[in-house]
Amino acid sequence: MPKRSMGTRGPDRFVNRMKNGTARVGIIGLGYVGLPLAVEFAKAGIRVTGFEIDEKRAKTLNAGRSYIQDVPTRELRGLVRAGLLRATTDFSELSKMDAIDICVPTPLRKTKDPDVSFIVAALKEIAPRLRRGQLVVLESTTYPGTTHELLRPQLEEKGFRAGRDFFLAFSPERIDPGNPIYQTRNIPKVVGGCTPNCTRAAVALYAKVVDKVIPVASTQVAEMVKLLENTFRSVNIGLVNEIALMSDKMGIDVWEVIDAAATKPFGFMPFYPGPGLGGHCIPVDPFYLSWKARQSGFEARFIELAGQVNGNMPYHVGSRVAEALNSRNRSVRGAKVLILGVAYKADIDDVRESPSLDIIEILEKQGAHVSYVDPYVASIEHGGKRLAAKRLTPSTLRAADCVVIATAHKVFDYSMISRHARTIVDSRNAMKGRRTRGVWRL
Repeated sequence: MPKRSMGTRGPDRFVNRMKNGTARVGIIGLGYVGLPLAVEFAKAGIRVTGFEIDEKRAKTLNAGRSYIQDVPTRELRGLVRAGLLRATTDFSELSKMDAIDICVPTPLRKTKDPDVSFIVAALKEIAPRLRRGQLVVLESTTYPGTTHELLRPQLEEKGFRAGRDFFLAFSPERIDPGNPIYQTRNIPKVVGGCTPNCTRAAVALYAKVVDKVIPVASTQVAEMVKLLENTFRSVNIGLVNEIALMSDKMGIDVWEVIDAAATKPFGFMPFYPGPGLGGHCIPVDPFYLSWKARQSGFEARFIELAGQVNGNMPYHVGSRVAEALNSRNRSVRGAKVLILGVAYKADIDDVRESPSLDIIEILEKQGAHVSYVDPYVASIEHGGKRLAAKRLTPSTLRAADCVVIATAHKVFDYSMISRHARTIVDSRNAMKGRRTRGVWRL
């Protein structure tokens, strides 16, 4: 039998513990989302315990070493030494936490259906240890209804009630890896609870570490907010990618079109074409939304079409490579192709869902010998083998039959690339103003 309920006290005790800094916060998952969040809580003087299934990652953190680009080792080491931040693989310690933040991956299955297995695994650790007064927050991106339909029933199995005995909320992560301006503290935090008491507790949690907290009416609203944000980007990128393909057929420079359109001071927001979508959110989130829409009897045709356009861009880059090589009487089979950049966007080390990986696979299937340069990514797992990065040198460039600019890292010496690469497929407009001969753009 569950213990006596909290009565009418609501979240007052939790709110007070957050305000006076005596609350303990547990974060399940110490990746690109969880670790920066843990650091912010620790910097605010809140004791944080990170829960990891990866023992190596936990040991690295406890040694004061960072494995996330946006978290400096020097800053992390100070927090660890001060006893404000530690990691463990012992999930029994969840019972000691006042708040538990779930920051686990939510990938797609091959069928493009949501894979919430990591959330379910976290729930199996939390549910038997749930105690009165605790706050549980899901940050992992998911479909609208997950918190209410999946988390709440499992957490209420022992007789506790959300909003009365414990608090449950959803707050979408908004991390932008590598962004030097917008980071955890100054990105507004949307929170939605299962009840008003749940929302109040979640607001108190994040108000300690985020400059602005925005409460919304429900967990479903908060879940939909994240999907709208990333679907907006996916659809607009899909539109501009289609415009790029169309412009190519018409002999029009799409980059000049976009730059000119961007001079309009209202009613237009510039998006830019590229080799495809990458990262954990934008390629994935729209499919979460369209999947949920289908469950409700609605077909999200516009969203799925954008996904198809964006998903085909790596194949377009592959076709560009074939055209560029054909112009020099070379075929893809047997050609040496050098990919510049395998991170999914510039100036970071994150290769999740990177279109560069698709481009490598497409070209290798056509018989090309593919290598890559990326100062942020020392090696990648590809086709069951490890591929090590090459150094960007004049000789590396000259040895390639075709150079593909897939990620426009600022540290790349584009003047050197322009001088020494024989043929360039530029998917990022990095050669703008540098060279036109031998350059093939989207």
